[in-house]
Amino acid sequence: MRRVVCRWTGCCLIAGWSLQAAATGLQVQTQDSAGKPLADVVVYAEPESGPVGLRPAAPVQIEQKGLKFIPLVSVIQTGTTIVFPNNDRVRHHIYSFSPAHKFDQKLYSGQAAAPQVFDRAGTVVLGCNIHDRMVAYVKVVDTPYFAKSDSSGMAQIELPAGGRYTVRAWHYNAAGGTTAEQQISVKGGDTLAAVSFRLALKALANDDGAVQ
Repeated sequence: MRRVVCRWTGCCLIAGWSLQAAATGLQVQTQDSAGKPLADVVVYAEPESGPVGLRPAAPVQIEQKGLKFIPLVSVIQTGTTIVFPNNDRVRHHIYSFSPAHKFDQKLYSGQAAAPQVFDRAGTVVLGCNIHDRMVAYVKVVDTPYFAKSDSSGMAQIELPAGGRYTVRAWHYNAAGGTTAEQQISVKGGDTLAAVSFRLALKALANDDGAVQ
């Protein structure tokens, strides 16, 4: 059997990049009101016609380490299971009072916490009864087309086809708790359609309670 080897490495890389760049989807830029890149913005898209078509979702992990939830912000599809390993040397008591998913996991360490199925869209705020500064946010959405912005404020969403979509952007510290949205037309097979959001944020408080 003969082995076929690609000798034109540069060409192969360029071709692969071109195929990826031509995929249908969105390139989303998120900024604060001053125009600075904004990380941890949840962006998600829903087609304006036809069913969304939810996909089977693999379990997601939110770790407890260094007296923090990691990651601070998660975005998941409705019906996704989250596990909560405690990798600290102390026990935690995690809970949520959010209407989208209420639960109360008593003091535990290691892998003892029961996995939680998030079967309702909405925002879930996590806390720890023992360590008040511990907080995390889970955004549950009724679509598989979502992403979270990185430190440069960029996020990319792959879409199944072109068409009209409603694109939404949510940040845990958005002023008024609002979710921004835009309607956009996406052409199938084109390079990623560009979308940008500027979000006004609430003032942050210092450790002594003073507002910055």
